[in-house]
Amino acid sequence: MNLNNIHNVYFVGIGGIGMSAVARYFLSKDASVAGYDRNSTPLTDALEDEGCMIHFEDAINEIPKSHKHNDTLVIYTPAIAEDNDELNFFRENGFTILKRSEILGLITQKSFTIGVAGTHGKTTTSTMIAYLLDDSGYSCDAFLGGISSNFKSNFVFSNKAKATVIEADEYDRSFLTLSPNIAVVTSTDADHLDIYNEHDGLLTSFQDYVNKLPENGTLVLRKGLNLNSDNIVTYSATEKADYYAVNIQIIDGIYSFDVQTPTQLVKNVKVGLPGLHNVENAIAAFAVGELLQLSENKIKNGLATFKGVKRRFEYQVKTNDVIYIDDYAHHPEELKACISSVRMMYPAKKITGVFQPHLYTRTRDFANEFSESLSLLDELFLLDIYPARELPIEGVTSQMLLENITIEKKELVTKEELIKKLNIKNIEVLLTLGAGDIDTLVNPIKESLESYRLESNI
Repeated sequence: MNLNNIHNVYFVGIGGIGMSAVARYFLSKDASVAGYDRNSTPLTDALEDEGCMIHFEDAINEIPKSHKHNDTLVIYTPAIAEDNDELNFFRENGFTILKRSEILGLITQKSFTIGVAGTHGKTTTSTMIAYLLDDSGYSCDAFLGGISSNFKSNFVFSNKAKATVIEADEYDRSFLTLSPNIAVVTSTDADHLDIYNEHDGLLTSFQDYVNKLPENGTLVLRKGLNLNSDNIVTYSATEKADYYAVNIQIIDGIYSFDVQTPTQLVKNVKVGLPGLHNVENAIAAFAVGELLQLSENKIKNGLATFKGVKRRFEYQVKTNDVIYIDDYAHHPEELKACISSVRMMYPAKKITGVFQPHLYTRTRDFANEFSESLSLLDELFLLDIYPARELPIEGVTSQMLLENITIEKKELVTKEELIKKLNIKNIEVLLTLGAGDIDTLVNPIKESLESYRLESNI
């Protein structure tokens, strides 16, 4: 299929972060783009402003007439239920229907592709690489799993792209459709056991992804991960590898360090983001930059001016009195990394966390690990589980998690009562954590904190 010849595209589930990036890709090709999603969000609002026709009721009569012809390409997300009326209308009427991952697979077949995979770290690392290339004048297209604070988008387009940077998603084995030339793997911790059943199944899928590299391809692998390829470049923030950090310092809340490469020591590398995990992400990006023969100065400048990704350790309030950070962390290892980074940066302050578990299966499979990570907080407000695509599982609840968390200051709250609860607390450092709809609380919490601080100073 030649995607350049597609003039009408319809998305079933257009509002997801991955689907919206593909929608923007077709808009960049001057295609007519329409779609359905369950809810109106700032992301769907932005898509409508950019030219998409979007509705929020699963109804065949809402599909634009212009997209009911068989020349329309239909793209859907696996998060859509099988009984979706619109999806079944397209199936019953002989439309060409592809998953998002299959579209990305077609795109990468005709492009030099840098695919970034990992159970965590992939969004920040892929976005960092895309910005590094763009800032260096190495034009690229990019499909990202978050909204870049530099690009203000999850899609980057260039008429003169030399490469495609893509977040390679392991969920549903989607990344096996891709054709990477450089494959970055940041982590292979157990996750998505509703798909893989056991950790070994996930590891096999990662190896299958790496096996898609061509003969002259390169695997950029975090040191310690057990994957095999003919040409491997390793990286680490904490141990010796082909690329690793030395002389790590925290200066004004961000990290400054030197990078030891296979040939030299590059001094005074700075990352415009806090957290040791972001040092590691930056070293992966550094290695990719060298593979693409970018100059040392261009790599350093790109890393220093990278502003991060929305909802990845994103400061919402930063004053002498109150720190508020919002983070997408939804896996126990991500929670541990985020909370530990905050503890390192603000060792004398009380850390209050608000966490929304994501998926019943993930909560069930990692209940002990979640409890251990959340016990690193000083105080916790725990929301109900966000179900996403799942039905409830008997016995799997937030109460189950709460009982195993060892800190004394912990309680279950609803989204509706959260802000009132926060207002009567002495907040020093606040974290909102999770991948569900907790993001809808970020602005109300921010406004409440700022308002309360103003009233306190009057």
